[in-house]
Amino acid sequence: MLRRLGGFIGRLHAVGARRDFVHRRRLDPAADVREALAILDAGGFVPEAQRERWARVAAEAVARIDEAMAVGRVQAIRLHGDCHPGNLLWRDSGAHVVDLDDACLGPAVQDLWMLLDGDPAAMAAQLRELLRGYAPFRDFDRRELRLIEPLRLLRMIRHNAWVAQRWTDPAFPRAFPDFGSDAFWAQQTLQLSEQLRFAADAPALDALL
Repeated sequence: MLRRLGGFIGRLHAVGARRDFVHRRRLDPAADVREALAILDAGGFVPEAQRERWARVAAEAVARIDEAMAVGRVQAIRLHGDCHPGNLLWRDSGAHVVDLDDACLGPAVQDLWMLLDGDPAAMAAQLRELLRGYAPFRDFDRRELRLIEPLRLLRMIRHNAWVAQRWTDPAFPRAFPDFGSDAFWAQQTLQLSEQLRFAADAPALDALL
């Protein structure tokens, strides 16, 4: 299944690399994480009791993302942008994608990393199969592997900003009843802190492939 998915995404990216989007955004992790944090701050969603610790951990995440992006630019192509298993539809002919809200220009790895799960060894094994399917259709720049954990940090923060931006929609307070509570933000801070530790300690995927 992973190999077939890799081939499907490789074909998407081979087409996506031919030209840029005209009306879609460019994924810019350094700018995007700051925008997301500004949305949360302006809306006052983080309660006072959690604000200092959240701000400290979020600042560490920003620094980690900045560090990753400073290593060098990679090619930006047209992407699905939110390629997790819930947005994949399997039919007899193979995989299809749904939900193009987050389609954007960005690094190819953005459409691969959300399909990986587990410890570094497990993710490397999964990635190996994805790339075996991907390779016949498009070369993959392995420098992009260093972006996986920073992109995960970005997604964690942006998801909260996504909820905050839609808070006036009555469906969102019902779906996220604890969003403004101390317990919710203590959990978010802990998860972000754990992800930072994982990003710092995990061996490089490229070395495990």
